Amino acid sequence: MSPLIPKPTAPGEGPEDDLHLSLRDHLVELRKRLKWAVIFLGLGFCASYYWSQPIFHFLMRPVLKALPEGEKALHFSSSVEPFLIYLKVALYAGLFIAGPAILWQLWAFVAPGLYRKEKRKILPFVVSATAFFIAGSAFCYLVILPPAFEFLIGSAGPDIKPMLMMDDQLSLVMMLIIAFGLIFELPLILTFLAMIGLVDYKFLGKYRRHAIILNTIIAAIITPTGDPFNLALMAVPMMLCYELGVLGSWIFRKKDPARLTA
Repeated sequence: MSPLIPKPTAPGEGPEDDLHLSLRDHLVELRKRLKWAVIFLGLGFCASYYWSQPIFHFLMRPVLKALPEGEKALHFSSSVEPFLIYLKVALYAGLFIAGPAILWQLWAFVAPGLYRKEKRKILPFVVSATAFFIAGSAFCYLVILPPAFEFLIGSAGPDIKPMLMMDDQLSLVMMLIIAFGLIFELPLILTFLAMIGLVDYKFLGKYRRHAIILNTIIAAIITPTGDPFNLALMAVPMMLCYELGVLGSWIFRKKDPARLTA
């Protein structure tokens, strides 16, 4: 068969749409999906703004709990600062609420160009990535933040009173929560790289010691405290995620064509 003639595919193995869309059609479709994503984000923002104060106090609970008795309050430096902070909180919450709908719009744009076999592989990854991100964020909020803020505030000394600002504490809490959510994606990233053949479980096992050192350095940079306890609270989960990635790369490794033929 001539290489200029496309190889025919069996029914159900090719992309869902048989139409050859032009670049303009793709741009129109992309604009449509982006428009709906912005609409869903706006709806999530509007729905979250009413609850922005309770959400903010929920996020600040580890900070307030670590403050001394009689000092459990946050401060602001200008009259407009609380309003802007609650807008920021509503944006974070709205993005979290509208996240599934936004991902669905992205999937609707990409899916017509994928093979059914590829879809069966990608969909579990999308669901798993969402679950791992939520698990990492919850782990940070429940396990990491309380001892971290107790250490940070307690290290000031008995004669020094804290005056924590709303904006600074919100930025710190959200940075840590998002960082842990991304760290918990490491097993899926390593598994995906193994599936496409860029790495394998032997390679990851061989450089395990290097990974331990690198994870410890990253944990020391991200962790807001310098004590060994809080450093271990972040470094140990990172190594567990790495080991899960090694296991996933072994289970879902790219098969050797010669072995499959044999």
